[in-house]
Amino acid sequence: MDIGKKIKSLRLEKEAKQEELAEYLGVSFQAVSKWETGASVPDIALLPNIAVFFGVTIDELFQLSDEAEFERIENMFWHERRIPRETFDHCVRFLEGVLQSEPKNVRACICLASLYNHRAASDHETASEYARKAMELNPEEKGGWVAYQEANNAVCGDEWYDNHFEVIEYYKNFLKKNPGNYWGLYGIIENMLDDDRFDEAIPYIEQIRAAKTGQYDVYMGDVMFGKGNPEKALEYWNAAVEHYPERWQSYCDRADGFKKLGRYEEALADYEKCFTMQEPPRISDGLYSMAQVHELLGDYDAAVEDRKRIIKCLREEYNTFSGESIDGQKREIERLKRRRAEVNSD
Repeated sequence: MDIGKKIKSLRLEKEAKQEELAEYLGVSFQAVSKWETGASVPDIALLPNIAVFFGVTIDELFQLSDEAEFERIENMFWHERRIPRETFDHCVRFLEGVLQSEPKNVRACICLASLYNHRAASDHETASEYARKAMELNPEEKGGWVAYQEANNAVCGDEWYDNHFEVIEYYKNFLKKNPGNYWGLYGIIENMLDDDRFDEAIPYIEQIRAAKTGQYDVYMGDVMFGKGNPEKALEYWNAAVEHYPERWQSYCDRADGFKKLGRYEEALADYEKCFTMQEPPRISDGLYSMAQVHELLGDYDAAVEDRKRIIKCLREEYNTFSGESIDGQKREIERLKRRRAEVNSD
C-alpha cells in the first residue's frame, strides 16, 4: 500500500474530511486530494504531523506487506536490546490483526509470545540494574535482594517458589494430547531434572530414546549425577559421544557434564570441538560456554577472546554488524576488562 492510499484509509477510518487534515497540516485540501489519488506525495517534513493526526507511527504510514512486517518483527528479537513502546504497540496491533483474520496463524502466535518475552527480558534487565543499586546503597534491605532475585530468575531457597510444578503439569497434559512429541518430552525432562524429580523423569527419557539424538544418554547421565553417582554419569555422557560422534551437540552436552564434575579443561576442549566441527553458519553455544568457564577460572583474557570470536562469527557467518547481538558482546568484553583490572589491582 502506498502512502496516499494509506492516508485515505486512515482518514476514512477516523471519519475525518480532507479539509480537516489539510487545516491541521497547514496545506490545501487539494494537496491532500492529490496525495490520496497518487498524483503527488506529502513532503517528508509533514510525516510526523500526519502520524500524530491519525495516532499512528511513521512506520505505519508506510505499511509493509505482511511478510515484510513479520521479518521486521522477527529481526527485532535479535537486534534490539529494548523495543520502543510505540514500536511494540504497533507490532502487537499488526499481529493481533493477523490473528483476527487468521485465528490459526502459528507464526503470529509465536511472534506475539516472543515479543512479550523480549519485553519481559528487557524489563527484568532494567529491574536488575535498579535492584543492584538498591543493594549497594543498603545491603541490609531485603527488598533489593528480593527484586534482584526475581529479575534474574534466581534460586531463592523456597522449594514452593523455585520448582517448576506448573510447567511440568502443563507438559504432562500436552504429551497426553501429543504422545511422543519431542519438544514436549524435552520440556518435561529438563524441568523434572531441575526439580530433582529423577525417577519421574526416567519414563519420559525412555520415550525420547526414539529420537536417536543422543539425548537418552545425556539425560541418563544427568539422572546419575543428580543421584550422586558421578562415575556412572560420565559413562553415559561418554556414550552420547560414542554413539553419535558426528553430532556437535554430543560434545556440547558432554562438556556440560565435565563442567558439573569440575573438569574444566576437558569441558573447554569439548566446547571448542562442538564449535569447530560445525559447518557455517555455526551456532556459537560452545563459545558462550567457553567464555563462562574461562571467567570462572579467572582467565579474563581468554574470556575476552571467546567473546570476540562470537562477534567474528556473527559478522562473517550471519552478516550481522550491529544491533544487540553485537552490542551485548561488546558490553561483556568491557565488563571482563574491568574485572581483570580489578583483580590485577588487588
